[in-house]
Amino acid sequence: MFRFGSTELLFAYVLIPVLVVFLWLAIRWKRKALLQFGEHDLVQRLTRTASQRVQSTKLLLLVVAVAASVTALARPQFGTRVETVRREGQDVIVALDLSNSMLAEDIAPNRLQRAKLAVAQLIERLDGDRIGLIAFAGEAFVQSPLTSDYSAAMLFLNAMEPGIVPIQGTNLGAALEVALDAFDEASQQHRVLIVITDGEDHEGEIESVVERAGDMGIQIHAVGIGSQEGVPIPEFDDLGRRSGFKRDADGSVVTTRLDEETLQRIARLTGGSYFRATGSGRALNALADEIVTQEGREFEAQQVTQFEEQYQVFLGLAILLLFVEVMIPDRRSVKAEWRGRFL
Repeated sequence: MFRFGSTELLFAYVLIPVLVVFLWLAIRWKRKALLQFGEHDLVQRLTRTASQRVQSTKLLLLVVAVAASVTALARPQFGTRVETVRREGQDVIVALDLSNSMLAEDIAPNRLQRAKLAVAQLIERLDGDRIGLIAFAGEAFVQSPLTSDYSAAMLFLNAMEPGIVPIQGTNLGAALEVALDAFDEASQQHRVLIVITDGEDHEGEIESVVERAGDMGIQIHAVGIGSQEGVPIPEFDDLGRRSGFKRDADGSVVTTRLDEETLQRIARLTGGSYFRATGSGRALNALADEIVTQEGREFEAQQVTQFEEQYQVFLGLAILLLFVEVMIPDRRSVKAEWRGRFL
Protein backbone atom coordinates (compact mmCIF):
# COMPACT_ATOMS: atom_id res chain seq x y z
CA MET A 1 0.00 0.00 0.00
CA PHE A 2 1.29 3.44 -0.93
CA ARG A 3 0.36 6.63 0.87
CA PHE A 4 1.70 10.03 1.90
CA GLY A 5 2.32 10.89 5.54
CA SER A 6 1.89 14.65 5.01
CA THR A 7 -0.73 14.95 2.30
CA GLU A 8 -1.16 18.69 2.87
CA LEU A 9 2.32 19.27 1.41
CA LEU A 10 1.18 17.81 -1.93
CA PHE A 11 -0.32 21.23 -2.64
CA ALA A 12 3.26 22.33 -3.24
CA TYR A 13 3.01 20.60 -6.65
CA VAL A 14 1.32 23.79 -7.89
CA LEU A 15 4.77 25.37 -7.71
CA ILE A 16 5.99 23.19 -10.57
CA PRO A 17 3.85 24.78 -13.34
CA VAL A 18 4.68 28.17 -11.85
CA LEU A 19 8.37 27.29 -12.09
CA VAL A 20 7.98 26.13 -15.72
CA VAL A 21 6.23 29.37 -16.71
CA PHE A 22 8.90 31.41 -14.91
CA LEU A 23 11.74 29.60 -16.71
CA TRP A 24 10.00 29.98 -20.07
CA LEU A 25 9.59 33.72 -19.53
CA ALA A 26 13.22 33.97 -18.42
CA ILE A 27 14.41 32.28 -21.65
CA ARG A 28 12.28 34.62 -23.78
CA TRP A 29 13.62 37.65 -21.94
CA LYS A 30 17.18 36.41 -22.42
CA ARG A 31 16.72 35.94 -26.17
CA LYS A 32 15.13 39.36 -26.56
CA ALA A 33 17.98 40.94 -24.61
CA LEU A 34 20.54 39.24 -26.90
CA LEU A 35 18.82 40.56 -30.01
CA GLN A 36 19.04 44.07 -28.60
CA PHE A 37 22.71 43.59 -27.76
CA GLY A 38 23.98 43.86 -31.35
CA GLU A 39 23.54 42.83 -34.98
CA HIS A 40 21.90 39.52 -35.64
CA ASP A 41 24.91 37.94 -37.40
CA LEU A 42 27.28 39.06 -34.65
CA VAL A 43 25.02 37.66 -31.92
CA GLN A 44 24.72 34.37 -33.80
CA ARG A 45 28.48 34.02 -34.00
CA LEU A 46 28.96 34.91 -30.32
CA THR A 47 26.35 32.43 -29.14
CA ARG A 48 26.91 29.57 -31.56
CA THR A 49 28.57 27.50 -28.80
CA ALA A 50 25.40 27.66 -26.70
CA SER A 51 23.26 24.53 -27.16
CA GLN A 52 19.54 25.00 -26.80
CA ARG A 53 19.13 21.24 -26.43
CA VAL A 54 21.56 21.17 -23.49
CA GLN A 55 19.86 24.15 -21.87
CA SER A 56 16.47 22.50 -22.26
CA THR A 57 17.84 19.31 -20.71
CA LYS A 58 19.23 21.24 -17.73
CA LEU A 59 15.92 22.98 -17.17
CA LEU A 60 14.07 19.66 -17.36
CA LEU A 61 16.42 18.18 -14.76
CA LEU A 62 15.76 21.17 -12.48
CA VAL A 63 11.97 20.81 -12.78
CA VAL A 64 12.09 17.06 -12.10
CA ALA A 65 14.37 17.67 -9.09
CA VAL A 66 11.83 20.12 -7.65
CA ALA A 67 9.03 17.60 -8.19
CA ALA A 68 11.07 14.89 -6.43
CA SER A 69 11.77 17.27 -3.52
CA VAL A 70 8.06 18.01 -3.09
CA THR A 71 7.35 14.27 -3.11
CA ALA A 72 9.99 13.72 -0.42
CA LEU A 73 8.50 16.50 1.76
CA ALA A 74 5.08 14.80 1.55
CA ARG A 75 6.66 11.70 3.19
CA PRO A 76 5.82 8.85 0.78
CA GLN A 77 5.26 5.58 2.62
CA PHE A 78 5.06 2.06 1.30
CA GLY A 79 5.83 -1.22 2.96
CA THR A 80 4.55 -2.01 6.48
CA ARG A 81 5.68 -3.54 9.74
CA VAL A 82 3.67 -4.59 12.79
CA GLU A 83 4.68 -3.23 16.19
CA THR A 84 3.32 -3.87 19.66
CA VAL A 85 2.49 -0.61 21.42
CA ARG A 86 2.18 -0.89 25.18
CA ARG A 87 0.58 1.75 27.39
CA GLU A 88 1.89 1.85 30.93
CA GLY A 89 1.14 4.12 33.84
CA GLN A 90 -0.51 4.55 37.21
CA ASP A 91 -4.02 5.16 38.41
CA VAL A 92 -4.00 8.61 40.03
CA ILE A 93 -7.08 10.02 41.74
CA VAL A 94 -7.17 13.58 43.07
CA ALA A 95 -9.69 14.45 45.77
CA LEU A 96 -10.13 18.23 45.81
CA ASP A 97 -11.74 20.08 48.69
CA LEU A 98 -14.50 22.40 47.45
CA SER A 99 -15.68 23.69 50.81
CA ASN A 100 -16.16 27.43 51.28
CA SER A 101 -13.02 27.59 53.41
CA MET A 102 -11.03 26.94 50.23
CA LEU A 103 -12.00 30.44 49.09
CA ALA A 104 -9.75 31.95 51.77
CA GLU A 105 -7.15 34.23 50.23
CA ASP A 106 -4.13 33.49 52.39
CA ILE A 107 -2.61 31.98 49.23
CA ALA A 108 -3.07 34.07 46.08
CA PRO A 109 -5.48 34.21 44.40
CA ASN A 110 -7.17 31.84 46.85
CA ARG A 111 -6.70 28.31 48.14
CA LEU A 112 -8.98 26.67 45.60
CA GLN A 113 -7.56 28.38 42.52
CA ARG A 114 -4.02 27.60 43.64
CA ALA A 115 -4.99 23.96 44.18
CA LYS A 116 -6.64 23.72 40.75
CA LEU A 117 -3.54 25.18 39.14
CA ALA A 118 -1.42 22.50 40.82
CA VAL A 119 -3.72 19.72 39.59
CA ALA A 120 -3.67 21.17 36.06
CA GLN A 121 0.12 21.18 36.08
CA LEU A 122 0.13 17.56 37.26
CA ILE A 123 -2.23 16.52 34.46
CA GLU A 124 0.00 18.22 31.90
CA ARG A 125 2.95 16.13 33.07
CA LEU A 126 1.19 12.77 33.00
CA ASP A 127 2.15 10.39 30.21
CA GLY A 128 0.14 7.19 29.93
CA ASP A 129 -1.28 7.43 33.47
CA ARG A 130 -5.00 7.53 34.18
CA ILE A 131 -6.39 10.45 36.17
CA GLY A 132 -9.62 10.72 38.14
CA LEU A 133 -11.17 13.59 40.10
CA ILE A 134 -13.20 13.53 43.31
CA ALA A 135 -15.09 16.62 44.47
CA PHE A 136 -15.91 16.86 48.14
CA ALA A 137 -17.10 19.19 50.85
CA GLY A 138 -19.83 18.00 53.26
CA GLU A 139 -20.31 15.08 50.85
CA ALA A 140 -18.23 13.60 48.03
CA PHE A 141 -18.81 12.34 44.50
CA VAL A 142 -16.83 11.36 41.41
CA GLN A 143 -16.32 14.41 39.25
CA SER A 144 -14.35 12.52 36.60
CA PRO A 145 -13.74 8.73 36.53
CA LEU A 146 -10.31 7.36 35.74
CA THR A 147 -9.38 8.34 32.21
CA SER A 148 -6.37 8.86 29.99
CA ASP A 149 -8.21 11.64 28.14
CA TYR A 150 -6.39 14.55 29.74
CA SER A 151 -8.38 17.17 27.82
CA ALA A 152 -11.61 15.85 29.31
CA ALA A 153 -10.05 15.77 32.77
CA MET A 154 -9.06 19.43 32.41
CA LEU A 155 -12.64 20.36 31.49
CA PHE A 156 -13.97 18.61 34.60
CA LEU A 157 -11.28 20.28 36.72
CA ASN A 158 -12.18 23.76 35.48
CA ALA A 159 -15.81 23.15 36.47
CA MET A 160 -14.92 22.33 40.08
CA GLU A 161 -16.27 25.16 42.26
CA PRO A 162 -17.86 25.18 45.73
CA GLY A 163 -21.31 25.58 44.18
CA ILE A 164 -21.34 22.08 42.65
CA VAL A 165 -21.40 20.44 46.11
CA PRO A 166 -24.83 21.09 47.67
CA ILE A 167 -23.79 20.21 51.23
CA GLN A 168 -21.00 22.34 52.61
CA GLY A 169 -18.50 21.41 55.31
CA THR A 170 -15.41 19.22 55.06
CA ASN A 171 -15.90 15.47 55.21
CA LEU A 172 -12.51 13.89 54.59
CA GLY A 173 -13.81 10.44 55.44
CA ALA A 174 -16.44 10.57 52.69
CA ALA A 175 -13.88 11.88 50.21
CA LEU A 176 -11.48 9.03 50.93
CA GLU A 177 -14.26 6.44 50.80
CA VAL A 178 -15.53 7.60 47.40
CA ALA A 179 -11.97 7.83 46.05
CA LEU A 180 -11.11 4.27 47.12
CA ASP A 181 -14.29 2.98 45.45
CA ALA A 182 -13.31 4.79 42.22
CA PHE A 183 -10.13 2.74 41.76
CA ASP A 184 -10.02 -0.14 39.32
CA GLU A 185 -10.56 -3.31 41.36
CA ALA A 186 -8.74 -5.40 38.75
CA SER A 187 -5.44 -3.80 39.70
CA GLN A 188 -3.84 -4.10 43.12
CA GLN A 189 -0.74 -2.02 42.40
CA HIS A 190 0.34 1.38 41.08
CA ARG A 191 -2.57 3.27 42.60
CA VAL A 192 -2.12 6.71 44.13
CA LEU A 193 -4.59 8.98 45.88
CA ILE A 194 -3.90 12.70 46.31
CA VAL A 195 -6.00 14.70 48.77
CA ILE A 196 -5.82 18.49 48.52
CA THR A 197 -7.53 20.29 51.37
CA ASP A 198 -7.09 22.75 54.19
CA GLY A 199 -7.48 19.78 56.52
CA GLU A 200 -10.37 21.06 58.58
CA ASP A 201 -12.35 17.87 59.01
CA HIS A 202 -15.66 18.78 60.58
CA GLU A 203 -17.11 15.28 60.30
CA GLY A 204 -14.37 12.98 61.66
CA GLU A 205 -14.47 9.20 61.07
CA ILE A 206 -11.37 8.87 58.92
CA GLU A 207 -9.55 6.14 60.83
CA SER A 208 -11.46 3.23 59.30
CA VAL A 209 -11.13 4.49 55.73
CA VAL A 210 -7.41 5.15 56.18
CA GLU A 211 -7.04 1.58 57.42
CA ARG A 212 -8.92 0.38 54.35
CA ALA A 213 -6.56 2.31 52.08
CA GLY A 214 -3.60 0.65 53.76
CA ASP A 215 -5.15 -2.80 53.27
CA MET A 216 -5.69 -2.00 49.57
CA GLY A 217 -2.06 -0.92 49.19
CA ILE A 218 -3.02 2.59 48.11
CA GLN A 219 -0.69 5.44 48.97
CA ILE A 220 -2.35 8.67 50.03
CA HIS A 221 -0.39 11.84 49.41
CA ALA A 222 -1.86 14.73 51.39
CA VAL A 223 -1.47 18.34 50.33
CA GLY A 224 -2.25 20.94 52.94
CA ILE A 225 -3.14 24.30 51.52
CA GLY A 226 -3.51 27.48 53.55
CA SER A 227 -1.92 29.08 56.61
CA GLN A 228 -1.96 27.86 60.19
CA GLU A 229 -3.18 31.25 61.37
CA GLY A 230 -6.91 31.80 61.20
CA VAL A 231 -8.04 33.80 58.14
CA PRO A 232 -11.58 34.93 57.23
CA ILE A 233 -13.68 33.25 54.55
CA PRO A 234 -14.91 35.74 51.92
CA GLU A 235 -18.47 35.77 50.65
CA PHE A 236 -19.61 36.91 47.22
CA ASP A 237 -22.86 38.19 45.74
CA ASP A 238 -24.61 36.86 42.63
CA LEU A 239 -22.33 38.96 40.41
CA GLY A 240 -19.19 37.49 41.91
CA ARG A 241 -18.31 40.62 43.87
CA ARG A 242 -17.11 40.28 47.44
CA SER A 243 -19.89 41.20 49.84
CA GLY A 244 -18.03 40.63 53.10
CA PHE A 245 -16.86 37.71 55.20
CA LYS A 246 -18.66 34.66 56.52
CA ARG A 247 -20.06 35.11 60.02
CA ASP A 248 -21.53 32.75 62.61
CA ALA A 249 -24.89 33.04 64.34
CA ASP A 250 -23.43 35.52 66.82
CA GLY A 251 -22.18 37.80 64.05
CA SER A 252 -18.51 36.96 64.57
CA VAL A 253 -16.27 36.49 61.54
CA VAL A 254 -15.61 32.80 60.87
CA THR A 255 -11.94 31.96 60.37
CA THR A 256 -10.26 28.93 58.83
CA ARG A 257 -6.80 27.51 59.38
CA LEU A 258 -4.74 24.64 58.03
CA ASP A 259 -4.94 21.42 60.07
CA GLU A 260 -1.64 19.73 59.22
CA GLU A 261 -1.78 17.11 61.95
CA THR A 262 -4.68 15.20 60.40
CA LEU A 263 -3.16 15.25 56.92
CA GLN A 264 0.26 14.15 58.14
CA ARG A 265 -1.31 11.20 59.96
CA ILE A 266 -3.21 10.11 56.83
CA ALA A 267 -0.07 10.19 54.72
CA ARG A 268 2.05 8.43 57.31
CA LEU A 269 -0.38 5.56 57.86
CA THR A 270 -0.64 4.78 54.13
CA GLY A 271 3.02 5.17 53.20
CA GLY A 272 2.43 8.42 51.38
CA SER A 273 3.91 11.88 51.79
CA TYR A 274 2.65 15.15 53.13
CA PHE A 275 3.23 18.41 51.27
CA ARG A 276 2.33 21.91 52.36
CA ALA A 277 1.35 24.13 49.44
CA THR A 278 2.93 27.56 49.31
CA GLY A 279 2.69 30.50 46.97
CA SER A 280 5.92 29.46 45.20
CA GLY A 281 4.49 26.07 44.23
CA ARG A 282 7.70 24.18 45.08
CA ALA A 283 6.00 21.61 47.28
CA LEU A 284 3.38 20.86 44.64
CA ASN A 285 6.09 20.54 42.00
CA ALA A 286 7.88 18.08 44.27
CA LEU A 287 4.68 16.01 44.52
CA ALA A 288 4.30 16.01 40.73
CA ASP A 289 7.93 14.86 40.40
CA GLU A 290 7.29 12.00 42.79
CA ILE A 291 4.17 10.89 40.93
CA VAL A 292 5.48 10.99 37.36
CA THR A 293 8.77 9.25 38.17
CA GLN A 294 7.15 6.17 39.67
CA GLU A 295 6.87 3.02 37.59
CA GLY A 296 3.46 2.09 36.30
CA ARG A 297 1.66 -1.02 35.19
CA GLU A 298 0.67 -2.09 31.69
CA PHE A 299 -2.87 -0.97 30.88
CA GLU A 300 -3.09 -2.40 27.37
CA ALA A 301 -1.04 -3.70 24.45
CA GLN A 302 -2.08 -3.15 20.84
CA GLN A 303 -0.76 -4.40 17.52
CA VAL A 304 -0.17 -1.33 15.35
CA THR A 305 0.71 -1.34 11.65
CA GLN A 306 3.48 1.13 10.90
CA PHE A 307 4.22 2.30 7.36
CA GLU A 308 7.84 2.54 6.27
CA GLU A 309 9.08 6.03 5.40
CA GLN A 310 10.53 6.13 1.85
CA TYR A 311 11.16 9.86 1.47
CA GLN A 312 14.91 9.25 1.23
CA VAL A 313 14.46 7.62 -2.21
CA PHE A 314 12.95 10.77 -3.70
CA LEU A 315 15.27 13.07 -1.78
CA GLY A 316 18.27 11.15 -3.11
CA LEU A 317 16.85 11.38 -6.65
CA ALA A 318 16.44 15.16 -6.30
CA ILE A 319 20.03 15.58 -5.09
CA LEU A 320 21.33 13.39 -7.94
CA LEU A 321 19.42 15.36 -10.59
CA LEU A 322 20.69 18.67 -9.22
CA PHE A 323 24.25 17.33 -9.25
CA VAL A 324 23.90 16.17 -12.88
CA GLU A 325 22.37 19.53 -13.85
CA VAL A 326 25.36 21.37 -12.40
CA MET A 327 27.89 19.06 -14.07
CA ILE A 328 26.46 19.38 -17.60
CA PRO A 329 28.35 22.17 -19.41
CA ASP A 330 26.32 25.06 -20.77
CA ARG A 331 28.27 25.24 -23.99
CA ARG A 332 29.37 22.83 -26.69
CA SER A 333 32.69 22.72 -28.47
CA VAL A 334 32.67 24.09 -32.05
CA LYS A 335 35.38 23.58 -34.65
CA ALA A 336 36.53 26.79 -36.31
CA GLU A 337 39.11 27.47 -38.99
CA TRP A 338 41.91 29.91 -38.21
CA ARG A 339 42.92 30.65 -41.79
CA GLY A 340 42.61 34.28 -42.68
CA ARG A 341 41.74 35.56 -39.19
CA PHE A 342 44.72 37.86 -38.91
CA LEU A 343 45.00 38.88 -42.56
